[in-house]
Amino acid sequence: MTTFHTLPQKITKSYVDKLSTPATGQAFIRDIELKGFAVRITSTGAKSFILEKRIDGKVKRVTLGRYPELTVEQARKEAHKLLGHIATGRNPIAEKEQDILKSTTLKQAFDDFVRVRKNLKERTLYDYRRLMKVAFVDWQDKALTNISKDMVTKRHSKIGADRGEAYANLSMRFLRALFNFAIAQYEDGDGHSILRENPVARITQTRGWYRVDRRQTVIKPHQLPLWYEAVMSLKQYQISNQSAMVADYFLFLLFTGLRRQEAATLKWSDIDLDDRSFTLTDTKNREPLTLPLTDFVFDLLQSRKSGNYSEYVFAGNGKAGYLIEPRRQVQKVIQLSGVSFTLHDLRRTFITIAESIDISAYALKRLVNHKMTNDVTAGYIVSDIERLRKPMQQISFQLIRYFKIEDDKKILSFPVHQNA
Repeated sequence: MTTFHTLPQKITKSYVDKLSTPATGQAFIRDIELKGFAVRITSTGAKSFILEKRIDGKVKRVTLGRYPELTVEQARKEAHKLLGHIATGRNPIAEKEQDILKSTTLKQAFDDFVRVRKNLKERTLYDYRRLMKVAFVDWQDKALTNISKDMVTKRHSKIGADRGEAYANLSMRFLRALFNFAIAQYEDGDGHSILRENPVARITQTRGWYRVDRRQTVIKPHQLPLWYEAVMSLKQYQISNQSAMVADYFLFLLFTGLRRQEAATLKWSDIDLDDRSFTLTDTKNREPLTLPLTDFVFDLLQSRKSGNYSEYVFAGNGKAGYLIEPRRQVQKVIQLSGVSFTLHDLRRTFITIAESIDISAYALKRLVNHKMTNDVTAGYIVSDIERLRKPMQQISFQLIRYFKIEDDKKILSFPVHQNA
C-alpha cells in the first residue's frame, strides 16, 4: 500500500474536515503540537486518529479511533493518556491485545480447538458440536474468563436434572477439555495463561461428579427374534428413504461387533468380496484390522452393493457422506419390538454371544479389536484372517439360531430399497 507523508500541521476539526482523499493508498498528517499524534486518511475517504511512539525499542502505531465517531479533542486526550502510560513503562498495544485475548468467548475457543485438533474423528466432532448447541448454547458468547466455578457446578446440576446424569458428566468432561486447551493456547506477553485455572476442577474437588455405572445392557437371546423382525420391517415399511439401509446397518453391527463409527465410515474400497474380507483403516485404537465376511454379512453386502452409488457402504444425507445418527430408526425398532437397545448394545451382544459359545479369548479380542498389551501370551499368537473365519462364522450361526428363522425363509428376503 502506498503511503504519503505531508508536513506537520495543527490538527483541528476544520482541518480534518477539509482533508483531501489520496488517489491510492493512505496519507498521514502529523500534529505539529503533540509529537506522535496524527490523522490517517485512506483512498476510500476513511479518517482515523493514530499515535506513534517508540515502545520497547521499536516504533509502534496505535489506532485511537475513527473520525467523526471520535472527535479531534477526544483523540488528543486519548493520545495524552497513552503517552503517560508509555512514560511509566506500560505497553498500551500489548495491553489492548491482552484485553482482546481475555474477551475470547467459548465459541471462539471451540473454533480454535477444532482448528488445532486436526485429527478429531468426524463422530467426535459431531458430538462436540452437539454439546455446544445443547448443553452450552447460552454460553457460546460468554468470555472464558467470565465462566466461574459456581456457574459450572450449577450448569452441571441443571443438565443432570434436565437431560440425565450421564449427559451432565459428558458435557463437563468436554468443557474441561476445552478449558485445558484454552489454558495452553491463550497466553500473555510473559507466557502466562490468561486463565488462572480450569473452573470444571470444582466438580472434582467437591466430588460432585455423578456416579454413573457403566452400561452393560445387551439384547437377550429371547429378545432377538422380536428385534430381528422389527429391524426387517424397516425394509417393508419405510419411515424414511434410508430405512432399508439403516436396517442393514443394524444387522451389520450385530454380526460383526464393530463400533458404530467403524461401520458407518466403511467404504466399498475397504471390502474385498472376492476374498470375503473387509479392512478397517481408522479404528479407535488406531490399529488397522482385517476381518472375514461371514455368509450372512457377505449376502447383506452384495445386496447393498447393487445400485449403490456412494463410496460409503452406509451412506448418509449429510455433509459427511456417511450415516451419522439413525435415531428415528432405533426408536422405530424399539417401538415395534418392545426391545430397548442402543447401537453399542449390538457390539456387547456380539461379544456376549461369542463368550457363550466358548470362542477363544484371543480370537474374540482380535475380532473386536481390543488391545492385549497386558497379556504376555497374546503377544506370541498371530491371528490372521483365515484363523478368524471359523469363530466369526460360529457367532453368525448362533445369532441366526436365536433369530429362529425358518429354513424356507431367506435372511434378506424383504425388498431392499436403494437410497434416494
